Parts: sequence; C-alpha cells; structure tokens
Amino acid sequence: MERFGLFIDGRHQSTLEYYPVIHKYRKVPMAEVAQASPEDLNQAVDAAHRAFRRRWSIHERSRVLERAADLLGDHAEEFALLIAQEAGKPLKESRVEVMRGQQTLRYSALAAKTLKGMEVPIAGNPGSERRLAFTIRKPYGVTLAITPFNFPLNLVLHKVGPALAAGNPVVLKPAPATPLTALKLAELLHEAGVPAGYINVVTGQSPEIGERLVKDSRVELITFTGSASVGQSIRGQAGLRPVLLELGNNSANIVHEDADIEAAARILAARAFGYAGQVCIAVQRIYVHHPVWKAFRSAIERATRELVVGDPEDPRTDVGPMINEAAAERAESWYREALGAGAHALVEGSRQGAMFSPALLEDVAPSLRMMSEEVFAPLAGLVPYHDIDEAIAWANESRYGLQAGIFTQNLGVAMNAAQNLEVGGVMINDSSSYRADNMPYGGIKESGIGREGPEFAIEEMTYPTVIVFNL
Repeated sequence: MERFGLFIDGRHQSTLEYYPVIHKYRKVPMAEVAQASPEDLNQAVDAAHRAFRRRWSIHERSRVLERAADLLGDHAEEFALLIAQEAGKPLKESRVEVMRGQQTLRYSALAAKTLKGMEVPIAGNPGSERRLAFTIRKPYGVTLAITPFNFPLNLVLHKVGPALAAGNPVVLKPAPATPLTALKLAELLHEAGVPAGYINVVTGQSPEIGERLVKDSRVELITFTGSASVGQSIRGQAGLRPVLLELGNNSANIVHEDADIEAAARILAARAFGYAGQVCIAVQRIYVHHPVWKAFRSAIERATRELVVGDPEDPRTDVGPMINEAAAERAESWYREALGAGAHALVEGSRQGAMFSPALLEDVAPSLRMMSEEVFAPLAGLVPYHDIDEAIAWANESRYGLQAGIFTQNLGVAMNAAQNLEVGGVMINDSSSYRADNMPYGGIKESGIGREGPEFAIEEMTYPTVIVFNL
C-alpha cells in the first residue's frame, strides 16, 4: 500500500504515525497518509513564513498558475478517478470537478495580473490641492486553508489559487477523509514552479491539527469551508486576523406556475440527489406553485427514480456512497424522523452501509430538521405555495443564506425573488447549486462571510495600502 507523507517546503516528509484512507464504495484501504505532529505543524508554518520573505513576482505567479492548469489537464483522468475513489463522487461529476479546477487555476492566474488599487480623490480637501493619493494591494502573508471532503480538488483550488495569485504562502489542511487529492495537487503545483514553502500540506485525523494552526500567531489569514459550528469556533479563535468562511445552507428552490416543469424537475432532481446531496448548495427545500403542484410532483418523482445509484467509478452512476456510514445513518434518522412526524415519501429512501438512496418527501413541516437544518444528504422536501411572496418568506425562514433558485418565465417574479431572497446568490431558471468558478460565491447569516471566485477572493486575501504624495 502506498504511503504518503506530509508536503512541506517543497518536499515530502515522513512522520511517526499514519492512518488509512478508505475507498468510499469498496470500503478497503487505498493508501496510508501521515498524521501530523505538533512539530510537523510548526515546520509547515515556519516554511511558509520563510517563503513569504522571498517575494514572488506577479508575472511568475501568473505563469506558474497557468502552467499548473495545463498540467492538471494532462493528468485529468488520474485526478478524476482519485476523487471518485477517495470521495465517492460519481466519476462523471469528478471529471467535471477536474475541468472546473483548471478554470479556477486560469482565473487565479488572471487575477494575479489584474489585481489593482485605485486613485483616492483627496485633492478636493482644503489643504490637499497638491497631493496625490492612490492605493496598492499587498498580500497578508501565511494563509491557512482548511478544506472539506466534498470537492477535494476544486474547493482546495478556490483557496490555494487566489492565495498564491496574491503572493500568500499557504498551509493547507485538507479533510481527513480525502487527503490524497490535495497531496497530489501539491506535487503538481511544485512541478509547475510554485516556490518551496509557498504550498505546504499537513494531514491527519485529529481536530487538534486545525486548532493548533488557527492559534499560530504566524498565520495572518484563515480561509475555511465546513460546518457553521466549526466556522464560528475558528472566528472566535482568530482574534483580529481576517477570516473567510464558507459554511452551510439548506437551499430553497421555487417552481412558479409558468416554469418549464419538465426541465425544472430534471434539474432539481439531479441537483438534490447527485453526489448523494453532499454539496452545500444542493437542492433541499422545493416550494411549488399550487397550480402546477400535481404536474411537477409527478415529473420530479419520475426524474428521481431515473437516477442511477451505485459504484462511483461507473460512468453511468449519478448517486454514489456518502462519505461514511455515520453520515448515512444520520440521513436515515432524519428521514425516519420526518416520516414519523407525518411526512409522506414520494420516493422512499433506504440505507445499506454508506449508501443512502434518494428520498423525496411531501407534507414536510418546516420545523423538521430536514427542512430547518443542512441535511447534506440525498433527502429533499416538496411544499406547495399559493403566492410568490409566501414562497419567498418561507425560503427566508432559515438561519442560512448561501444560494437559492427560482424557475419562472415572468421577469417581474424573477426580479422580486432576486431582490427579496436573503442569500448570496439567486439562480433564475436553474437550481441553487449552479456555480461558475469566476463568479462571487458566498453567503450571509450563518452561511459565512467573504466571497470566493478568484477575482473576488484575491481582494479578500490582500489589504490596501494608501500612498500619498505631497507634490
């Protein structure tokens, strides 16, 4: 079995302890990965801290990120298969993730070259007539990136790409369940020309790893994707340092009476249950206008039953395993809880180990966990509404606010939703789970703070310095 050490200061580093990474469908060990010690963490931060003293030119940053995108394309199938194996993501979705990873790298390369300050019009102030002021943007320094299991390549790149583009060295702590993709990516970035110390990967199962890194005073910027509870803890420990948080959601989607019912049903079924619903903007709450309730109900039931559940390495598969059996057990318990509270299953869910088949419910009360919390599983609920303002109000009855979707041909209805849905992104005639890698991505409420997307993230990962000339 292959053994992977840490990646620190441009080279692999062995440790005393290792843990197995499990194939999420076959349930067999794939590899052994290093368990970082406190000393290992210190070395990783120290390597990044030293690297920051050796400034890296903007031209070189952009060139290297473009080169990394090319290399990722050369190894696309290798990365896609690895994602399918260690994350359980269906192969066809894994291939899309690799393609999007290339885009994220190229957008990061562009962001490096186009980052700019601005002139500050101070000459209008009495006594400042002969002064000229403008801003430039500077990197913060050592950046800690803590990433989730569900997009082990592209969500890593959404943090690492803009950070490197800005000139920030990175200490990356990937999810314990999916560290192999991050380690392979570090090798690729090093091959592309990222200087030693600018990308460091520390792995391990202990929550103390993240806690120690967050508390390290040499870390100047923290970016995290994960649960709201952990995000709040990180923010509490970060003090005055900037923190970017992309947290949970329980995405609302609205189907209005003039929508293309068949298209909406196909899209919403695919985005509710694809990759076992393990996407923070996955479709979860579906509000359907009463005049089309029966037609849509029938269409989405049919579309859900057509999804292929099984081996993620099979190119036909739509729904693979959940990340582990505990996650599937939690999904099953929420499903059983809803049925016990009076909900009715249009498509019945069932669990076998870490596999949980898509479950589509109606008559679901808003107080149920599957409607009020982030389910992160192939579980969705249908609710009829009579008035669009009622649907928008229900959608806003959430402690989250990441993205939402609405299907309608009425411009007025679409703009009403766009203006009044309390979320960071409104997708019109598409599901809440649409994301282009160059758009601003992030939420409000307990869905987090800050925005991803390289052009926007690089602004978050740099600070302005104002320069004033007395002429």
